[in-house]
Amino acid sequence: MYSASSKDEVVIKIIGKLSLEFPNMDQIKARGIVEEVLYKYDIAPTETALVASDVEEKLQIYLATKRLDGLSEKTLKNYNYQLLIFATRLRKPLASITTMDLRMYLANRCEKLKPSSVNGQITILKSFFSWLFQEEYIPKNPMLKIKNTKEPKRLRDALNGEETEILRQACKTKREKALLEFLVSSGARLSELVNIDISAIDWHEKSLRVIGKGNKERKIYFNVKTKILLQNYLKERKGDNPALFTASKYPFARMGGRSIQRELKKIATRAGFEKSIFPHLMRHTFATHSINAGMDITVLQHIMGHETPQTTLIYAALNDENIKHAYKRIS
Repeated sequence: MYSASSKDEVVIKIIGKLSLEFPNMDQIKARGIVEEVLYKYDIAPTETALVASDVEEKLQIYLATKRLDGLSEKTLKNYNYQLLIFATRLRKPLASITTMDLRMYLANRCEKLKPSSVNGQITILKSFFSWLFQEEYIPKNPMLKIKNTKEPKRLRDALNGEETEILRQACKTKREKALLEFLVSSGARLSELVNIDISAIDWHEKSLRVIGKGNKERKIYFNVKTKILLQNYLKERKGDNPALFTASKYPFARMGGRSIQRELKKIATRAGFEKSIFPHLMRHTFATHSINAGMDITVLQHIMGHETPQTTLIYAALNDENIKHAYKRIS
């Protein structure tokens, strides 16, 4: 006998499996194709079928809700990917999943992950099960008893003044000079830098608005040196792409995250650096130097786009450089 619910369940499972193999797949288009193929078929579960999980079905509703809440597409894709792995490994109805089930899943899933990555997995599951409970899909929240893993406190790595200057001297092209200086002087995230358009820049104020984590807008600033280097680069570059940084070859497309990372690596290799140089290190450097220069924590928190001052305070942790700068201010 034809069962609409059984067919829907099969469609959701097929899309879920495909999404695991092809994370960038257009799920709506794929679902339409699968439904078209199955249109003339009757589908019914067999007597010996395993108990079905309803995670995949609820996941689609959860992601749609979070999209309306303003979560970025990058975050949604990660949540979708991680929760589909969870659905594949734990084949139980959501209402029957226990805290022990989740502990065993996390122990297996996170066996070789560092503490920060483990906490990332926990955060995703906490968000999902909290939503399920609030929407009354489950009678109680089994994630309530699961706590975050303790992460070792480490000082954020940053370049000192001499290292930063060595990188500057290693830059050859106007794009390299402008890119490095913008990262060092603004504290922008890589994802924010990639999406900056020239039209967003206020050259007089030396500022621009960026969309950070959680689709939150904030204003960042850059110095006079960066302004001059940016304008020198823009005068000579080819193409009419609205992006701030573009490829040097036709069709002069917007530079992506990997292209920017390769650019920095090329500069670092030329400078003879053995340590890894990457965009987020420039952000750490900006924050550390700002603290050393006496910038107020709350101001830096706003510029960096941190949710809480605790994150910003990591950069104020005592180290030799901090102590030296503090002493110089009173001597």
